[in-house]
Amino acid sequence: MTVVPRLVLSAPSSGHGKNALAIGLLAAFADRGVDVAGFKIGPDQVDAAYLGLASGRPGRTLDPRLVGTDRVAPLLLHGAQGTDLAVVQGSMGLYDSLTGRSETESTAAVATALRSPVVLVVDVAAMGQSVAALVHGFRAYDEQLWIGGVILNRVASARHEALLREALDDIGIPVYGALRRQDLPSVLPSRRHGVVPVLEGADEATRAVRRLGEAVTATVDLERLLGLARSAPALGVPQWSPQSTAEAAPARPAGGAPPVVALLGGPGGSFSHAETAELLRAAGAEVMTLDPFADEVLPAGTRALVVGGALPESYAEQLSANRRLCIAVAELARTGRPVVAEGAGLLWLARELDGLPMCGVIDAIGSLRDGLVVGYREATAQGDSVVATRGEVVTGHKEHRAVLTPRGGQRPAWSWPGGAPEGFIWRGVHASQLVPHWAAYPQIATRLVAAAAAEPATVPVGPAGGVPAGPAGVVPGDPAGVVASGPAAGPSA
Repeated sequence: MTVVPRLVLSAPSSGHGKNALAIGLLAAFADRGVDVAGFKIGPDQVDAAYLGLASGRPGRTLDPRLVGTDRVAPLLLHGAQGTDLAVVQGSMGLYDSLTGRSETESTAAVATALRSPVVLVVDVAAMGQSVAALVHGFRAYDEQLWIGGVILNRVASARHEALLREALDDIGIPVYGALRRQDLPSVLPSRRHGVVPVLEGADEATRAVRRLGEAVTATVDLERLLGLARSAPALGVPQWSPQSTAEAAPARPAGGAPPVVALLGGPGGSFSHAETAELLRAAGAEVMTLDPFADEVLPAGTRALVVGGALPESYAEQLSANRRLCIAVAELARTGRPVVAEGAGLLWLARELDGLPMCGVIDAIGSLRDGLVVGYREATAQGDSVVATRGEVVTGHKEHRAVLTPRGGQRPAWSWPGGAPEGFIWRGVHASQLVPHWAAYPQIATRLVAAAAAEPATVPVGPAGGVPAGPAGVVPGDPAGVVASGPAAGPSA
């Protein structure tokens, strides 16, 4: 039986300050020498990245829709192994979910699965004694849920705080902290930057996390909160392990060394879920980070490339400017090596995005729109690839503004009800705006590493600038004029 001290931080709805509080709590505990781990409920890798920056270890998502309810607690045990405290940041309101499946996918459902106390963050700027009615209602709505106390945010004055504490004391709800209106300033970098400030170690991100930690240290009773977290019972489930989920023995290429898999990211981590690199290593790969903004060549010996779904769409100019790396990626794909691109990674592989040349691996053009496409998809694989076998059903998440023309190639990656086939399969390339969580599908890592270790099939190539073998034979947009035989990922002209 494994015991991990833990708290779930939630709120009555979005906008109460739980994101800043969760980051600040992790930073405050870490500054006191407490070994902490941060988790985000739902698919939001941006929040998870800042939780990781505050804790000093990878921030992770816990999404019951993407990984399955039964994997949530094992994944928490894995991510919090050896720590003194796990802080789990909720999503939306306590009983809300993105899909309306509150009984299985809300923060309350995850807290119940984790057998964890919940601390409610409540914005009390326009509230007096009514705070007691609000919190009592949340506690009474589900008697199986353990609401351990509250943190008050945007308190107006000492007198206001005393009134709120008295009202909550009447219903037996502990108050673990009270922050004034100015205590949690909006200091985090804009979300348009995504996870990049964290991965690149930007001073703005580091200062913001430190500022939030200082605010929490000054206003929250950390010792009492730690005591509440330690009262959480043991979780009677086995810890998730990338080694135990491996489906095959580690693969080795002919030379005997582990195959090198490049994972797009930066000094602070990758654009993929933390479990992706762990699964690749468990399958026998040597995982190397590839920084698309600083590195002009692939890591030495690269035999596969993974572009995770947290790559922001807003960095088109920087990605396009690195022409040498674009050429190297196009050449890797041309030779048949495995290349998996998720989310905006698909745009990076396209011919161009908003008029800016990209890698040109797939014959498609991307453009950014004002509207946001967001939601889960139950996707059926339309062809065999390292990601899925034809007919396999995978749950993934989409969140993007860009659209691609065409939406899918001659061999599309996925289909789902209500939409045309989407994504591209070409040689060893699998590119789609759908982002699955590899912890639910460890066979992706196993297949990718096996393909990376194998010698690729011979790919006949004509001379650069020569007549292509088919109407889409030249890898579109490749500045080097790479020539490939057979149809590219996009439809023929």
